[in-house]
Amino acid sequence: MKSVLIVGNLTKDIYLRLDPRSTPLEIDQQHTGWLDLAFNGSSHDYFSRVAIFGGASISLEVCRRFGLDATIMGSASSFENGQLQVAPNTNLAHRYILCHNQDVSYFSPSKFPENTWQTPAKTPDWIYLDRSAIISAAFAEQLLSYLDQHSSCQLAIFLGKRSNAAAAHLQALIEHAQLVISDTTAKTGQFNITPTDISTDSQTVSWNLRGKDQYITHLSAHLIIGASIVAGLALDKSPHWAMNLAKYNVERATLSGTANLNTLEESMIEDGIKTDSTSTEREIFRTAKQLMAPQKGILAADESGGSIHKKFEAAGIPDDAEHRRDYRNIFLDTPELEKYVSGVILFDETARQHADDGSTFVELLQKKHIIPGIKVDQGLENFPDSPEKYTKGLDGLPKRLAEYYQMGMRFAKWRSAFELNPNQKPSDQAIQKNTADLAEYARLCQAAEIVPIVEPELVFDGDHSLEECAEYTGKILDALFAALAQKGVLLAGCLLKVSMVLAGKQFAEPSTVDQVGQATAELLRTHVPAELAGVVFLSGGQGVEQATANLAAIKQHGPFPWPISFSYARALQEPALEAWQGNNAKLAAARAAFTARLVANCAVL
Repeated sequence: MKSVLIVGNLTKDIYLRLDPRSTPLEIDQQHTGWLDLAFNGSSHDYFSRVAIFGGASISLEVCRRFGLDATIMGSASSFENGQLQVAPNTNLAHRYILCHNQDVSYFSPSKFPENTWQTPAKTPDWIYLDRSAIISAAFAEQLLSYLDQHSSCQLAIFLGKRSNAAAAHLQALIEHAQLVISDTTAKTGQFNITPTDISTDSQTVSWNLRGKDQYITHLSAHLIIGASIVAGLALDKSPHWAMNLAKYNVERATLSGTANLNTLEESMIEDGIKTDSTSTEREIFRTAKQLMAPQKGILAADESGGSIHKKFEAAGIPDDAEHRRDYRNIFLDTPELEKYVSGVILFDETARQHADDGSTFVELLQKKHIIPGIKVDQGLENFPDSPEKYTKGLDGLPKRLAEYYQMGMRFAKWRSAFELNPNQKPSDQAIQKNTADLAEYARLCQAAEIVPIVEPELVFDGDHSLEECAEYTGKILDALFAALAQKGVLLAGCLLKVSMVLAGKQFAEPSTVDQVGQATAELLRTHVPAELAGVVFLSGGQGVEQATANLAAIKQHGPFPWPISFSYARALQEPALEAWQGNNAKLAAARAAFTARLVANCAVL
């Protein structure tokens, strides 16, 4: 995850919405209306009073919502669970914003404190001097010395009206900076902001806040624009794309906050903003977005022959094609399945079987506007010299993907499994082989116009601690995303299916719901790129209610730069299997049990 260290001042913005019926306006010779606040002891009525944080906190929020690891220099402030957290002793400047109908006026401090240099504990990818920063010559000298010693760290500067760009120390910073943004009339930046445009030497994007009733001031608007550009470029977006991200973000901003990266990019694509993507890529992006539809999950109905045999044997159900069809039919023909499920992962046999109405299961799902998907890996194989396993299935995969596409499949899944116990920890060999194969599978899927779900599962059946789970899952994810990048896989058209961070089944102390939520959220933010289309969790042998409770806990630690959901098999199907027991006379009870689990899991998203 890219990191940004923000330099700036925090403010407390106090919005007063004045009563237009009793607040007089004074009209000047240019017919401009001015609020008549004479400070002569007369009272002024207001409808509402809202206090929010402004200044550098806006840059912090934008960067965090874009999936960057962002902090403010010298501040204990953080952006967690969708809210800015500010230490009680933080020194805040106060601005008073007076809102009268659609007009906004404000009182702002005439002088903000100069920022104090503090050497970062770890080298950030970017240091961003935002519009609220007050930079002294001493600060500039210390910053330049730090940058000389840390060449990997890039510098971005926002030159505002308080900035004296002619000052020698600012000139030195400008010359060193990789990115300069300006909203002064001098237009000294690579990106220049006016009340109507964001521009570079070659491109212009228009923006406006007309018609908004949220009273975003131009100072807040410019902070949103600047931070969106910095965050976009930090994520290797093109300048044109970063400018449009800034436009969409500021135009959609409210006093409650800004939008996350995926939401903005989806809106831009829907509105036809030109990208470098081909029509094939746009179709993949669209499918990935549909799979991550709000309040819906993905049903994993793709148990292999061996897996379903174990289930049936334990329940005393004959393992033949007819009973396997009846079992799948419980779920795929459940009334109103489309209310809770965006996609279903099928097994090859199931994709070729028929529903009660004579249509194939693929056709049945399509009629319900549910996206059919397919498991394409061919199971696990031991390494020749190790008890560890890798996943088979790359041989002949392009041909199989072409057939599945013709059958109506629009996404696929490939699972790699990693075991963790005192005698066996995921080796570099196993991690590199499995993640390389996942990346090659994903590349082939996208070439076939199919959205790949990559599933690196750290198996729950072990005695590992929560901390060990987080450590090794992080290593696996780092290797996976490095491999995906090497193969040129488009993350905006790819989903990650991953296990939650929790102690193994055999560990002495089971993980609490709060521990799972916090640890999983921290892991994802640290190791999963913001560009990814979405994250879905596997239940991985958890109890039915345990999987739901842990999903809810993870969700509570949002927002995230990508949507999150579930892709469960057993945690959705087990109660139905127990109710059915191979007897179609109990079909209604089985479907009721299945629907209850769908409702419970969708309710926590």
